[in-house]
Amino acid sequence: MSKYVKNLLTDEVKRRWEGVENALLVTVAGLDAVKNSQLRQKLRGKNISLLMIKNSIARRASEGTPLAAAFEEMEGSLAVVWGGEDIVSLAKEIAALAGDKLFAPFAARGGVMDGGRLTADQVEAVSKWPSRQEQLSIVAGQILSPGAMLASQLISIGGALASQIKQKSEGEEGVADGGVEAGAGEAEASSAPEASAPEASAAAEGAPAAESSGEAPSA
Repeated sequence: MSKYVKNLLTDEVKRRWEGVENALLVTVAGLDAVKNSQLRQKLRGKNISLLMIKNSIARRASEGTPLAAAFEEMEGSLAVVWGGEDIVSLAKEIAALAGDKLFAPFAARGGVMDGGRLTADQVEAVSKWPSRQEQLSIVAGQILSPGAMLASQLISIGGALASQIKQKSEGEEGVADGGVEAGAGEAEASSAPEASAPEASAAAEGAPAAESSGEAPSA
């Protein structure tokens, strides 16, 4: 391969890896054309790219980037995968495909995460981490749990307060009704003496008249 062609390839790979910080190396040797095509199709469905590349070109294209560590101690032709939601989801997908007998002997060889080199065993370990979506769900649950507990406590307190207010209101109404009945009884009792007062006054006036009429003949 001429130097001119190598430079063209290097520039193209640099363009494709622009902004990429995490990637994995995989083994595709031994896959026939049909299985290779099926593998690429599955990866594209997960928004994952796969590139077959010589190690020398990969080193030149990744020089000075976070991907450079992935190609240390590597030789010959490589298959590089990158993309997906994050490095964890990428590792999960690669691990799942590696466990599929249809694509044997497909497997992870290593990779790079946040500028640090990963071995094949470390890639397997990363695949067991919670993905970004799972982490967000966990965090959301932790955030919402205290809120739900607080809401439950507030509702419970509000219900108890409403019950107390209702009981107090019913008690005050009972006292008020008793007062009205007592007042009515007192009013009836006080009206009875007032009604008999004129009769007593009339009797008192009639008594002196009778006495005076009885004394007149003896004079």
